[in-house]
Amino acid sequence: MWLAGATLVDGTGAEPRKVAVRVEDGRITGLEQAPAAGAEVVDCGGLTLTPGLIDAHAHLGLSSDVSDGFRHELSVARIAADIFANCAQTLDGGFTTVREPGGLDDGVAQVVADGIVPGPRILHSGPAHCQTGGHGHLGGFWEAAERWNDHGIPGLRTLSILSDGPDELRKHVRESFRRGASFLKLCVTGGVVSLHDNVSDTQFSRAEIAVAVEEAAARGTYVTVHAHNNAGIRNAVAAGVRCVEHGSGIDEATAALMAAHDVAHVPTLAVVQALLDDTASAGLPPEVADRAASVQQGQIDAIRASRAAGVRVGSGSDLIGPHQEHRGNELVLRSEVESPMEALMAATSVNAGILGIGDEVGTVEVGKRADLVAFAGNPLDDPALFDRRERIVLVIKNGEVVKDIR
Repeated sequence: MWLAGATLVDGTGAEPRKVAVRVEDGRITGLEQAPAAGAEVVDCGGLTLTPGLIDAHAHLGLSSDVSDGFRHELSVARIAADIFANCAQTLDGGFTTVREPGGLDDGVAQVVADGIVPGPRILHSGPAHCQTGGHGHLGGFWEAAERWNDHGIPGLRTLSILSDGPDELRKHVRESFRRGASFLKLCVTGGVVSLHDNVSDTQFSRAEIAVAVEEAAARGTYVTVHAHNNAGIRNAVAAGVRCVEHGSGIDEATAALMAAHDVAHVPTLAVVQALLDDTASAGLPPEVADRAASVQQGQIDAIRASRAAGVRVGSGSDLIGPHQEHRGNELVLRSEVESPMEALMAATSVNAGILGIGDEVGTVEVGKRADLVAFAGNPLDDPALFDRRERIVLVIKNGEVVKDIR
């Protein structure tokens, strides 16, 4: 199969160019001026072709009303239906890979990988790890902490596991790997969507974080951390983590420390904007919007500080609740902070590197998996197209056409 007639933006930062892309057995096998005579040709005339998009911070496991979902107000069937619909919707929006840092169980990743349910390639951490009363612990105020585990749905969704002390955390991260996790996610500061803490809180000791890092390293993988304030970020970097999610407090000195230790940064602008626009639609109390407002400019400033220090800056939406159809808004908002080309690279080649799959996806190069997206128009000229699914007219995952509305 040849994709011919499009303008290719290959994800490497190279200038857009006209080229035909040959796909065989799920891989890109040629980049030529024109397709071979007699070949099967997909006419992409007038379109802009990019690598499949990657969301490095997705919460497919939180596809239902958040509050109802943790009050046992929803059936397992409804929660599952919402997750599967969100998987399909994510792929339809041009995202062929997501990293799920907390919530989704391996059962969902497997049914998607097996083609039973349409969706993106999923790399997941299993449950996030948090301390009692920390970010990720959404149990009711008067609900005993030991009842939190009752909210998990094995094979479908378990938001988090509570750990207090290095030994307990070691046991629980080993359980995450047993359940199919390919990396670990720890919450080391308070958060925006939290019930029992403040964004300024620092959570988990260095000794606790170091245990998770040790267990991940033993399996050839890494730890990423939910972190806003600099004290929590510095603890995590000192303990050996490889990535920071959100990072709204990152300043020049912290960015320099991250760069020195090759710690990546995944900002999440879309969820902040969504919560400012409407917390109720996600099933969250109105005070969450005040917390979101407190980190909005911080995330923008953190992107600039990280960039200036040479930190790898990826891209994640962090959308939660039943309305995740605007995953592409992360690239729109990012294009307001830096160039659309940089926003696209963050969501393709940079994210692929952070996820450890840069040799497989993230750029349109010979030998890579054929994950491709075609836009009707040029999102480098009009970044709003990143979030206009009716203008995302062709999506190819692993060489298979999964959407075609040319």
